[in-house]
Amino acid sequence: QVQLVESGGGLVQTGGSLRLSCAASGRTFSSYGMGWFRQAPGKDREFAAAISKSGLVTKYADSVKGRFTISRDNAKNTVYLQMNSLKLEDTAVYYCAATSATWSLQYLRRDEYPYWGQGTQVTVSS
Repeated sequence: QVQLVESGGGLVQTGGSLRLSCAASGRTFSSYGMGWFRQAPGKDREFAAAISKSGLVTKYADSVKGRFTISRDNAKNTVYLQMNSLKLEDTAVYYCAATSATWSLQYLRRDEYPYWGQGTQVTVSS
């Protein structure tokens, strides 16, 4: 089992940047592939980014590609989401999630992840 705690959310103007962190505790962090998902008011939770256990492979939703960067530090048991050039439509609660499954396109699916954090709010204002 792994426990996840997100931090780093807040209020930012359009075009600004934020870095989200997700600290993991429990079993060996490097045993888990990690994902970031987000949920805007009235919408389904959607995939944003994912990173393999080693950190060598990443995947992004088209809506964030080129603006967001996912990374991980296995020594610190932490995964990050650097968000640049933020847009109004990036406003959402951001969740990190963990899976012990082998890397595949299933990493884009919510149901691939059995472990979730509590979420952190990101609000982008004009």
